[in-house]
Amino acid sequence: MWFAILGTDVADSLEKRKGVRPAHIARLQALLDEGRLFVAGAFPAIESEDPGPAGFSGSLILAEFPSLAEARAWADADPYVAAGVYAEVQIKPFRKALPV
Repeated sequence: MWFAILGTDVADSLEKRKGVRPAHIARLQALLDEGRLFVAGAFPAIESEDPGPAGFSGSLILAEFPSLAEARAWADADPYVAAGVYAEVQIKPFRKALPV
């Protein structure tokens, strides 16, 4: 099943993000290579492709996992969690409706 993983950043998370982004991206690349990643990206803190020092307010990952428990385990092991980038991580089952 698909799951939406929604990470909400702590205040002033930009430097923490930068420090562990390569490891975070490597895990996403592994999901992509396995055909299990639908989309992933960050929420800029301001309306800009490159928010500069404003940084980001969080992230969205839509990926396939066998169960909610496995999605939670994957999310809990993310470098952004370990580095304290996220204040909170929500995981919700996701059912795609469109486009077909």
